[in-house]
Parts: sequence; structure tokens; C-alpha cells
Amino acid sequence: MAAEQTLILVKPDAVARGLIGEVLSRIERKGYRIEALEMRTLERTVAEEHYAEHVERPFFGELVDFITGGPLVALCVAGEDAVVGMRSIIGATNPIEAAPGSIRGDFATVIGENLVHGSDSAESAKRELGIFFPGRF
Repeated sequence: MAAEQTLILVKPDAVARGLIGEVLSRIERKGYRIEALEMRTLERTVAEEHYAEHVERPFFGELVDFITGGPLVALCVAGEDAVVGMRSIIGATNPIEAAPGSIRGDFATVIGENLVHGSDSAESAKRELGIFFPGRF
């Protein structure tokens, strides 16, 4: 497959724990490029747009509350097979199932605070990058 871009979020729990450098280091050591980086606290409307696919699920409000509860770091990461590659670096959504050596496998303990978000497909990456970096990608 060709080089592609993906959205990565270093979530508020990772920021609070001082793991920004660890996440960035793992991305760069793997050979991916960071094409954009911004630290900010999300507005509720942005979070709701980002998680729109979950709006009917009972945990939607908790997701939005969590992601808006403190600063996060949004990244555009690029490279060969970036979506799949970054999801491997991040690890399974449930930290108990995440492989040792992955970010979640090494640092996360509960599914609701799993440190990092990564787009799950090229289509999702395009949509999500448009939300976090409008007009840039």
C-alpha cells in the first residue's frame, strides 16, 4: 500500500500522566512523520462530531466528557500504511488485550482511559483530520 495519513490523539489521560514524549518518540522511532501537531482542549461540539458514530450508544456522553476534560495533543501522522501501522503501535482498544510493547499494553489499565486514539481506516482518517485540522489535509 501507499503512504497515507492518519489522525492520532494523545488523550487527556496520557497528557496528565506525562506520556506525550513517549507517544511521540514511538511514532518517530517507527519511522512515521509527524506532519501536524497541536495541543488544545477540545470544545464539546468538536468532540461530539468526532464521536458522532457513537451518538446512540450509552457511553457517548462519557466519551465526550472524557475527551473534553483536559488538554490533548492532535497529530497528523504520515507514512507507509500509517493507519494500520499506528494502530499496531497503539495496541488493542481494551488495554487488557493490548500486546506488551504497544502504548496501551505498556501504559493503559482501563478501557475508558486508554491514552491514545488512532483512526481505524483511511476513510475515518480523512474525516477525522478534517475535524481536527480543517482545510489542511
